[in-house]
Amino acid sequence: MEGKRAIIDVRARILNGEHPRNEIFEYIKQAPLGTIFEIHVPHQAQPFVGGLEGMGMNVIIDELEPTHYPLMAVKLLEV
Repeated sequence: MEGKRAIIDVRARILNGEHPRNEIFEYIKQAPLGTIFEIHVPHQAQPFVGGLEGMGMNVIIDELEPTHYPLMAVKLLEV
C-alpha cells in the first residue's frame, strides 16, 4: 500500500502456474473504501476482470507490452 493505492504485481506468479485470484479478492474485501488498486497481470485476464466487476468495480485495462497488463480499479462499495 502506498497511501490509498494498492499495487499488486502477480505476473511472475501467474506465469509460474499460480492462481492468486481468490487471494486478491480477499485482499480487496479487507481494503477500505476508496482504495485504488493497480493489479499487474501477464494477460488481459477477462475472467478476473469479470470478478472485479462483479464486486462493483469499474476496471480499466492498459497494455504496456504483450505480457504486461495493468488493471486499475477503485473500491467504491463494501463487498
